[in-house]
Amino acid sequence: MTLFSILFDNTNTLRSGWRFAVFVMAFIFFGSIAGLITVGFLMAVSTPAEPGTALLLTVNGIVSSAVALSVGWLCAKYLERLPFRSLGATLAGNWLVNLVLGLLIGGAALALAAFIGMIPGGLSFRFNSEASLSAIGYTLAVTFAIFAAAAAFEEALLRGYILQTFVRSNLSLFAVFFTSLVFATLHNANPNATWLSWLNTFLAGVWLAVAYLKTRDLWLPLGVHLSWNWVQGSIFGVEVSGLTKIVEAPLMRESDNGPAWLTGGDYGIEGGVACTIALIVSTIAVHYMPFLSPDDELLAMTRPKAEPTA
Repeated sequence: MTLFSILFDNTNTLRSGWRFAVFVMAFIFFGSIAGLITVGFLMAVSTPAEPGTALLLTVNGIVSSAVALSVGWLCAKYLERLPFRSLGATLAGNWLVNLVLGLLIGGAALALAAFIGMIPGGLSFRFNSEASLSAIGYTLAVTFAIFAAAAAFEEALLRGYILQTFVRSNLSLFAVFFTSLVFATLHNANPNATWLSWLNTFLAGVWLAVAYLKTRDLWLPLGVHLSWNWVQGSIFGVEVSGLTKIVEAPLMRESDNGPAWLTGGDYGIEGGVACTIALIVSTIAVHYMPFLSPDDELLAMTRPKAEPTA
């Protein structure tokens, strides 16, 4: 074994592990610069740059998404000779259909989890009569933007170049496992996280990876991710991954009578078995949906290189 064979495969392409390392280092470098510029700009225009504000959360998600996609494009172009289109983030093909389907699937999956929690009387929901309709409408609009920006960043980072470059090296199972592991671990620092919330977030990562693999674009997993969080927090009034300050006036208010192993307790429904069941059912459903498929161009740019293209 030579140094060249350690670094490059038989097509003279840098191996996926090294490509992953290059992407991560570049993302950290450019992401740090972009973050400093963003905070500096917000402070310069006298906008509060305190953590947790709606504007900062949204802008941070948008900027981070742009960095992840830009670095992914550069890695795809110079390390694998692929265009930006390969990332699956362009307004081409079935992007709008996939986004809308993702929104429907994500909302339905969260509703299923809530229904499972309601069956034994653990969860109940009522209209939020304490807030005005204008406050509820404002919250629905603002949180949609916040959750959209956050979901776009996480999808661009994990189901973007990282997942895709391993898939192109015929390492799909590893790619799904690894990105789901990172996804779950990143959420483990959230308030009231437990081993079950970690497991559920891991399963959510698998669900989102399967959604990507079905269409080979980021629009389906983006819709699923966004809708799950928005319906959870802004419609049902449930904590979103343990976070309670993002949604001020949800459409409904939740009553959690436990047990916590079923309903999730203070972490929200994502910390309970009701969520586990819904995620498993939803992942299987997405995997077998016959009307979800990638277009030929994207499939050709994202399939393993050893696989015949005809």
